[in-house]
Formats: sequence, structure tokens, C-alpha cells
Amino acid sequence: MASWTRPRPELRCANDADALRPLLTRPDRGVLVVGSVGVEFPDTREGVQPDLVFVSNERRGIIGDALRGAPDLVIEILSPSTAGRDRTLKLELYERQGVPEYWIVDPDEGLVDVWRFGREPDHERFAETLPVRLGTERFGEIDLQAVFAPDFRRARR
Repeated sequence: MASWTRPRPELRCANDADALRPLLTRPDRGVLVVGSVGVEFPDTREGVQPDLVFVSNERRGIIGDALRGAPDLVIEILSPSTAGRDRTLKLELYERQGVPEYWIVDPDEGLVDVWRFGREPDHERFAETLPVRLGTERFGEIDLQAVFAPDFRRARR
């Protein structure tokens, strides 16, 4: 039986989804897709499987058996095997394909890097609280100390 020195990737993804769900998953906002969902970019025939994606109601037309086109938000949870690809290839891909916002969650460091692409690209790093916004609309914030706590479920209560 394997012993884990850090939370398994599936648990990390679930923790982030639990923190995001109340902020994003309202009928007037859109859909948060958790787990490895295929995202296809038909114009270039490229595809990826991010950990989490958010699709606003305005972009719901991209949802099918896979997502075909750019979601509003893509979130990748770093693991030793994916960190290099998430920070380089996927970062460049999402910017090029028109994904408005990309988060890289680093559970080992307790940090979230946020890239906003568009006319004025922006990069910010958050360690304590993460403002959740799409475009100019702010939906709330996530307490990263609670998300990265050793026992996330107990910290949320």
C-alpha cells in the first residue's frame, strides 16, 4: 500500500472545485467541469485535458461530448509530472487559443498563479486569498489558506 506525502492529485482537484463551486456554479453564471475533460481547439486540431474548466453561459455552445473551443477559465493543478508542461506549453496554448483566464495551482507551495490574456495580458500570484472574477466582474474570493490546509474539509467548517 502506497503512502502519500502530499495529497493525491484527485483530492487536490476536488478541494479546488469545492472552493470554486459556490462562486461560479449558479444558473446565471455557467458550468464548472471537474476532472479530465477533453478541450478541443478545432481550428488547430489541438486538444488537452485540464483539471478544471469553467464555461460561462455565454459560451455554453462549446459544450458537447468534449469542449470545442476556448472555455472562460482553465485551471491546472500542478504535480511533479505535469508542472513543466503546465507552465510552458499549456500556458502558451491557452493564450494562443483565446482562453481569457488560466490558473496554475501549486499545492506544494500554497500558491495560485493567474494569467489573464487579452488586450492587456496580466500575471498575478496569490498566496492568501484569491479573487475570483471573470472579465471585470468579481464573484468573491477563495481563502487559499483553507484550501491548502492539510485537512481541507475540517478547515472549511
